[in-house]
Amino acid sequence: MPNETLAKHLFHWDSQPMQWAMRLRVALYLAQALDYCSSKGRALYHDLNAYRVLFDQDGNPRLSCFGLMKNSRDGKSYSTNLAFTPPEYMRTGRVTPESVVYSFGTLLLDLLSGKHIPPSHALDLIRGKNFLMVMDSCLEGHFSNDDGIELVRLASRCLQYEARERPNPKSLVTALTSLQKETEVPSHTLMGISHETASSAQSLVLTPLGDACSRMDLTAIHEILEKVGYKDDEGIANELSFQMWTNQMQETLNSKKHGDTAFRAKDFATAVDCYTQFIDGGTMVSPTVFARRCLSYLMNEMPQEALGDAMQAQVISPEWPTAFYLQAAALFSLGMDTDAQETLKDGTNLEAKKNSRS
Repeated sequence: MPNETLAKHLFHWDSQPMQWAMRLRVALYLAQALDYCSSKGRALYHDLNAYRVLFDQDGNPRLSCFGLMKNSRDGKSYSTNLAFTPPEYMRTGRVTPESVVYSFGTLLLDLLSGKHIPPSHALDLIRGKNFLMVMDSCLEGHFSNDDGIELVRLASRCLQYEARERPNPKSLVTALTSLQKETEVPSHTLMGISHETASSAQSLVLTPLGDACSRMDLTAIHEILEKVGYKDDEGIANELSFQMWTNQMQETLNSKKHGDTAFRAKDFATAVDCYTQFIDGGTMVSPTVFARRCLSYLMNEMPQEALGDAMQAQVISPEWPTAFYLQAAALFSLGMDTDAQETLKDGTNLEAKKNSRS
């Protein structure tokens, strides 16, 4: 997704705030995504927020797959920011389809306000008939009060304390469809971003890792990752309490150590198991571990899992070329050659930018 996140365009914009019509379009596309997931038996989504919404080459919003959960037993974790956590999760520790709708309501508040404001504060303003206080001041004069009131009302319904009183995704789609403005204007125009109609035809000058990934030479990838080690993890914040250190750190480090030993010995099944223990421990974050488990998955002919790990490495280190190269390798394994070539190009461009700074 080449055009960054909703958070960037809402909270950290450079040239122009997001237009009202585009905010309405984002809301509709997300509701449609949630409705689609529900229809496919994937109604649970972990920690839906503005950082999980990405924009494609046409400027259209897309819901990241990072938050998808397989079933109700997966619904055990949520945002650590309690102000944005669904109330039933506070009581039960479980994510439900209604919890996802609550989080969608917080996203509607983001779109309305251009800020990440706690639902309780927004609801106090709404109940006091001060809905204009919720609205982004940059939108003044660019939307009708009726449309603003309707979107505020929809957000309020999503944020009801009782989960059963919230709308379902299908009804959200219906409500948001009627609010759409400037439907004939392309998203990239509303977003004010350039639109490349065709991929660059220029040939890429690949680095050794990029070349190995383009050729799907897994042995060469292994040699490069082993040689580089963990130097690319430098600067990754790993904040630990003393209790976490004493109770979990040694076990976590042992899992990583055993994983590294297996990875070096090319025992990739064991490497997957050990790195999974390290990741599930949750006390440290390491993009390199995700990269190594990614290759281990590829060695075990599990390209979908490999792609997930490469994408997670990118989440941790957004400008790490290795994460892009490994995504390309996984995409090639999945037969998605066009996407793989684009990802290779992204990794190569990041590598060039990194080298120009050093």
